Amino acid sequence: MSATDSANGQIHLLYTNHHSWLYCWLQRKLGNASDAADLAQDTFVRLIGRRAALRAGDESRALLTHIAKGLVIDHWRRQDVERAWRETLAHLPEPEVPSPETAALVLESLYLIEAMLRNLPVRTRRIFLLAQLDGLTYPQIAKQTGCSLITVKRHMRSAFLACLTLE
Repeated sequence: MSATDSANGQIHLLYTNHHSWLYCWLQRKLGNASDAADLAQDTFVRLIGRRAALRAGDESRALLTHIAKGLVIDHWRRQDVERAWRETLAHLPEPEVPSPETAALVLESLYLIEAMLRNLPVRTRRIFLLAQLDGLTYPQIAKQTGCSLITVKRHMRSAFLACLTLE
């Protein structure tokens, strides 16, 4: 039996032994059977990508719970972004409301931007948002944050690099 066959067997065994438990746990967490089913599947997909983690042995449920909790948090973050997007759309005049296709593309972009901002260091994120949302100049940001101008430029460069590497 090859290592791949063994890993596939372990995944199959984990799925058989724990899928229904994980599904029920997620359904209690989310209050939604459809989302629970999706996230249970996503948990096992993530597990397949982490073949080294299959050596969990007696810690199978802990590993599945750890992966599922991360997916639940991502799910809630996406819901927050989606809710904010819907609220924004609700305030637009009818002729300016984007088509469903455009709205879906914008929403996907917003998910990526939210994740990028969340992953920036706090100070970098703050400096970037002061420049991009508040329209402050670099000297104004330096004064407001108590950073040197070169530090503001360094943080902005990091933030722009993060923007350029969005998937």
